[in-house]
Amino acid sequence: MTLRDLLKKREKIREDASEAQRSPPADFTFMRSDTNTEEIISPPTFADDYRPHLTKDTHSHTKRFSRFRSSSSASTASNASSRGDKEKRSSRRLHLGSHSRSSSIGSGNIPSDLPTISDDVGDSEDKEAQWENRATILAQENPVAKQARSRQNSVAGSSVDGRPGIGRSISDAKEQENIQEAIRLHEAGDLENSTAMFGRLAESNAMAQIMYGLALRHGWGIPTDPPLAITYLSRAASNSAAVESAALSSGMKKGGAAKGELVLAIYELANSYRHGWGVEKDPVAARSYYETAANLGDTDAMNEVARCYEDGFGGKKDRDLEGQVHA
Repeated sequence: MTLRDLLKKREKIREDASEAQRSPPADFTFMRSDTNTEEIISPPTFADDYRPHLTKDTHSHTKRFSRFRSSSSASTASNASSRGDKEKRSSRRLHLGSHSRSSSIGSGNIPSDLPTISDDVGDSEDKEAQWENRATILAQENPVAKQARSRQNSVAGSSVDGRPGIGRSISDAKEQENIQEAIRLHEAGDLENSTAMFGRLAESNAMAQIMYGLALRHGWGIPTDPPLAITYLSRAASNSAAVESAALSSGMKKGGAAKGELVLAIYELANSYRHGWGVEKDPVAARSYYETAANLGDTDAMNEVARCYEDGFGGKKDRDLEGQVHA
């Protein structure tokens, strides 16, 4: 995956969240047609339903206010197998409660009081809010992030011994422009200047912290330093979690402006625990982080958690869930 793909994935997570919050319930017009004619039809109604007057204009888009308004029309049914719909179905299938897949083996990288997600309470938005709350707890209670916080001095946004400071989490327009320029340099092969720019931006920006962490992990124009890499990834997660925790507390069930950064950071921390990049390998933590990112819409995490279910990595094998993720 390229760096530009990471930005696209972040934007997709943001767009999914904002669209879900601003989109009103859809109204549908039901139509029957053949080669020569087209007719508006009405689903069954009941005495307590309001039904507006129907005109003879077969091309009008009269609103229906019956209890069947959520049913899809024939014109949209043909698109149900699109990639976007498939990804959303896969994400919904994972909402089965984290306790059903958890391992009996503990992990020092998972808080002992991490909430389990039950499928018995709330609608899909409630469950997504629960999963994001789980992500914020994972991020803020991550041992590496807690150690980094303990090393920081009293000045917010400063760095101590090359470690990332607290800083901000959300990109402003200028920072976003600079991140795009750093990516351009990376794609042009100028890894040294690209990574140096990410390093400067990482003082105050969560997305840049993710990029700089990946550069440190893989040695893009800089000597590899996996422990420092996971420190930057952990700080990106923690910074984003602070923004998202405030959004959830204000009633935004789909999260806030830093949701994309939070999910990306959780996914990359899962990779670190899986492969032992900068930390000891921890299959239980990797699986838990993958599950959390997957339930927040990260399709790469969905693939990884399916492998965990298939191989019994970090917990029991679960071929049923593995098949559902790939369905």
